[in-house]
Amino acid sequence: MKAKADLILMNAKIYTVDKNFMVWNACAISDGKIIAIGKNSDILGKFAADKVINAAGKPVYPGFIDAHCHFYGYALSLQQVNLTGSQSFEEVLATLQNQSQDIPGEWLVGRGWDHNKWPEKRFPDRSLLDKQFPERPVVLIRVDGHVVLANGEALKRAGLGLVNSFQPGEVEIVNGALTGILSENAADRMRNSIPVPDKVILSELLRKAQENCFSVGLTGVSDAGLEFDQVQFIDSLQKTGTLKMHVYGMLAPSVKNIENFVYKGKYITPGLTIRSVKLYSDGSLGSRTALLKQPYADDPGNRGILANPKDSISKICQLAFTHGYQVNTHAIGDSAVRVVLDIYSKFLKGNNDLRWRIEHSQVVDPLDMPLFRKYCIIPSIQSTHATSDMYWAGDRLGSQRIKWAYAYKNLLEQNGWLPNGTDFPIESIDPLMTFYAAVARKDYKGFPEEGFQKENSLNREEALRSITIWAAKANFNEKEMGSIEVGKRADFVILDKDIMTIPEFETLTVKVTKLFIEGVEMYKK
Repeated sequence: MKAKADLILMNAKIYTVDKNFMVWNACAISDGKIIAIGKNSDILGKFAADKVINAAGKPVYPGFIDAHCHFYGYALSLQQVNLTGSQSFEEVLATLQNQSQDIPGEWLVGRGWDHNKWPEKRFPDRSLLDKQFPERPVVLIRVDGHVVLANGEALKRAGLGLVNSFQPGEVEIVNGALTGILSENAADRMRNSIPVPDKVILSELLRKAQENCFSVGLTGVSDAGLEFDQVQFIDSLQKTGTLKMHVYGMLAPSVKNIENFVYKGKYITPGLTIRSVKLYSDGSLGSRTALLKQPYADDPGNRGILANPKDSISKICQLAFTHGYQVNTHAIGDSAVRVVLDIYSKFLKGNNDLRWRIEHSQVVDPLDMPLFRKYCIIPSIQSTHATSDMYWAGDRLGSQRIKWAYAYKNLLEQNGWLPNGTDFPIESIDPLMTFYAAVARKDYKGFPEEGFQKENSLNREEALRSITIWAAKANFNEKEMGSIEVGKRADFVILDKDIMTIPEFETLTVKVTKLFIEGVEMYKK
């Protein structure tokens, strides 16, 4: 007599992404978990189920996991003005004027502008914003999130003026007046001044964000920097069934988070994992706030910003180490990376499995590269950053230093694995774009023809592992998810084409046909 299963998937090409990267035809699922996997004949001969899915040869992969993104921030962005792709500040102003009446609430928030795409390639100021919106507070968040432009009304409401406690360069002052350009901690202060939507609206925004993630194959996200109230709200939506996807939450190092989470130990539910702290050591390359060992090639008087004092970073690391929390620190520039490597080395003695991460690891001095291996420090990368930045990154770094940047293959070789994400909403939420950028090292038009620094591309198996099992491992979730194996959650995605065999460029046309979480269909094209 055949054993009973809830669901059987047959006639598929199942990439298990297990240790041996096995590929099978069928699997059986019960109580949300994989109970058997193998050939069609073996699974159909041993199991029966009321629901049987004939995949008709379609490829099946573990549910994709974004190892570094801003899921909560992305949800908020769904009610903001999208400024991505704006070719000038004049276009930004026109977009704001056209959409301002459609944005609810008193504050007008836009996101996605990038002055590197504008003819003059310099930061704007608030003068035209003040004329266009003299009484409505306006905050425009740069694509990388590290710089904002605020008008006079927003500055006033946030309590920002010429006298402030921020580091030099974090508040731009010209001729004794605020230009409205704020970076790093000052930008955080401004963003935190924007009122949060009420719970009904916020719930709908998060539900919509999840729906969008499902449509591109994401079954899990690692949200890099959540506050206590945000974690609580996500937890409540998961417990009521509104949110189904798994969230790995990295905590902002606020007093409230430390008191309510870190001191009390890990907080883990079936849908939520809280066991890490997210720190910042510098800014971004695009805004010239990433901390470099030598000055910017296109700004000789500037080496960037150390976003937080070394002692402050070390203090949080000590708390995390004492209470069994992982530390994930943002570091873009080579100097910032070295600062974090040095601080981590005080706690990570010899071989360890603490999985402390350096988020981005974009520019790494080759002399520092071996320290990742020495202290078992995990570089957390976003391969689409390489293909988004490649047009201007050489201008920032110069012809020699650019060779040390976005060195994902070299970083992979340090520990033999690394997690990959998008950093959305800075980049597209689509993990297939992550896969494509990692393998092809090209943009969506196939440029450059030979690939950007192709020697640091990942092969297809490595790229797939980086958005599945290695992303799960970076979150200490590899025993529950990240691969299609017996005993694990039945989180998987069916695509219309096989990304492991089609031409690289064709990856851009691949669509998700179905997505399952714990054996339940959550999305169908």
